[in-house]
Amino acid sequence: MAAIGIDYGTSNSEVVFFDGEQHHFIKLDPALDAANKIRSSVFIYYEEDLPQPPAPIIEAKVAQIKRAINDQIDKAKQGYYDAVDPREQRIYSDKIDDLRAELHNLPALQRKAIQILLKDMTVQDLSLQQLVETGKFAFGEDGFKRYLNMPDKGRLIYSPKNFLGANLIAGQQQAFIGIIAKQLAFFRHSAENQLQTSVDTAVIGRPVKFHGTRGEAGNNQAIEIMSEAAKMAGFSHVEFLEEPIAAAYQIERSLSKPTNVLVVDIGGGTTDVCCIKLSPDKRNNLNRQQDVLAVTGTRLGGMECDKNLIVKTIAPTMGQNLLTQSGLPIPPTYFSDMCAVDDISKLNHFFSDDYGLEIAQTMSITKEPKLLERLLVVQEQKLSARLVNSSRLAKELLSSKSEVTLPLHYIEADYDVNINLDDLNRSMQSWLRRVKRLVSQCLENSNEAPEMLFITGGMSLSPIVKKELQEIMLPDLPLMQGDAFNSVCEGLAIQASKLTN
Repeated sequence: MAAIGIDYGTSNSEVVFFDGEQHHFIKLDPALDAANKIRSSVFIYYEEDLPQPPAPIIEAKVAQIKRAINDQIDKAKQGYYDAVDPREQRIYSDKIDDLRAELHNLPALQRKAIQILLKDMTVQDLSLQQLVETGKFAFGEDGFKRYLNMPDKGRLIYSPKNFLGANLIAGQQQAFIGIIAKQLAFFRHSAENQLQTSVDTAVIGRPVKFHGTRGEAGNNQAIEIMSEAAKMAGFSHVEFLEEPIAAAYQIERSLSKPTNVLVVDIGGGTTDVCCIKLSPDKRNNLNRQQDVLAVTGTRLGGMECDKNLIVKTIAPTMGQNLLTQSGLPIPPTYFSDMCAVDDISKLNHFFSDDYGLEIAQTMSITKEPKLLERLLVVQEQKLSARLVNSSRLAKELLSSKSEVTLPLHYIEADYDVNINLDDLNRSMQSWLRRVKRLVSQCLENSNEAPEMLFITGGMSLSPIVKKELQEIMLPDLPLMQGDAFNSVCEGLAIQASKLTN
């Protein structure tokens, strides 16, 4: 039996096994050179026909058909009573008999109802729970490529983790349990195939506060969903460890003496900060909560930067600053709703026919409707996830370049947007202020000052983030070098190995 660490992230996920001496990265996505990382998004799709509509919907359609048949019977009866020719009366009488036979042939009515429903039904008409129960699953780059090739054949859940602490309506919580169970089972089977042993134990990383607006209730809900999903995926023993603490366990192995370390973990969906007492003498201890000096966290990650970059640099080329002919501004919610890939209800509303009609009507009362056509294309073709992904790529490229040209040809031919480092910097300022407040809060809550700083998570690679935290905010705190992408999962694997010793 083996135990693994699972970094189930907002943007990417990773699985690591620690044998007591070294880490073994489980290959998850053969389509990537760095196959141990996998995109966390899930595409649920249908290769051919959509599933049969739920029984209550079929029953409602049957009832509607029956009402129509009864109306025809009533009209035929009236025709019979009004007819004076016996032959004409027989025609109406035969028609009434046929309609009554049709009315009482329930199997035929059900088949007709299903045929009518399927004719007009799209994937968007299916509930998330029905998608999970009947659709096929594709993970990582394979799933994202399938989404790009056939967006109308399925639904992309851009970041399942972002919904765990949200206010989920009936059926959605069970649906997310099913989605995550599929992912965790895929991780477990990949580990078993590569380690050549069964895997029944996992330590899964968790943010200090899950993405959501429900506070501690949302955190509890997220843990419940993850626990149930892990059980369904075949794990018999699962524990959760806060991600910045996991990162601390990894860097602890490089320390030669007791050191207080401030860990800032900025991921795709959350930012978590902890001040912790580390020591080479304690690295084999299972319970280290007494060494945690302070922990803070909130739903504030790199995805928010991706959406901010769209609003600040791309949305203006899609009509954001247009005025109507009466001088009123275009509703700014058009563009925030367009980016809401982490809010199912808001995104479904944006993709609705009524929303598209509203945009089209707005186009008719603006002086430059051509720009709004780009927004309408995103709405009609359901390109929000693809646009947010393009923004993420631009953000990452600007870590090493001063300017990039972002091709958005899937929206409009020859549609390019130039974005430079200053644009990115401006779009990140409000986000950075919140990150720095979180760091300050952790420092204030700790009764001992840190001696070193460690920044991890995908956003830690941003020169803008490094400058703000290291040079401007904490210039006197030495920076520890480490792996920005793997430190959390390596720490989770270290903790997992302790559970089997």
